Amino acid sequence: MRQEDAPDDGVLAARALASGEDAGRDDACRLLLGRHRDAVYRFVRAQIDDADAALDLTQESFIAAFAHMARYDSARPFRFWIMRIALNKCRDWRRRRAVRHFFTRARPMEEGLAVADSAPGPDAEVAGRQALRAARRAIDALPEGLRSVLLLRTIEGMAQGDVATLLGISEKAVETRLYRARAKLNEMLAQDPA
Repeated sequence: MRQEDAPDDGVLAARALASGEDAGRDDACRLLLGRHRDAVYRFVRAQIDDADAALDLTQESFIAAFAHMARYDSARPFRFWIMRIALNKCRDWRRRRAVRHFFTRARPMEEGLAVADSAPGPDAEVAGRQALRAARRAIDALPEGLRSVLLLRTIEGMAQGDVATLLGISEKAVETRLYRARAKLNEMLAQDPA
């Protein structure tokens, strides 16, 4: 079945949940994955800025979604549901990374001296890459609530109402958080331009 001829997400979700026909369930899951995989990957990649981990988290998001398809409310867009799962996976990943970082820093100093700096030298960096890195650091430094709204509105291009629905907040809160995120981002970039 071609993507254009496929039924809407609610129908596909119902087929994916059906316990009878395995082929139909697999096709429904495959179509849902095909429709939403790229958007979920872009969102996850923007959240964590690690391409390999983003692929893993995208896969984990779909595995979790298909394993818990009974929890999906077909009255709401599937994209919102899978993005919410992906957002939670990103939050879990960040928490685990913080714990790993803590334990890495707790190691003896002698071990740290043997680790080579893998960052490229300043002469090897192009001005555009420096600006991109500064922007990435600034986005990562934003509080979770501001970062999520900023990424969903600017990277994913989601409408304000859709972001509000996805995050469970009002449209006015989305507007306010977006304004604050942009202001804070501009402030941080002005202090550390590269």
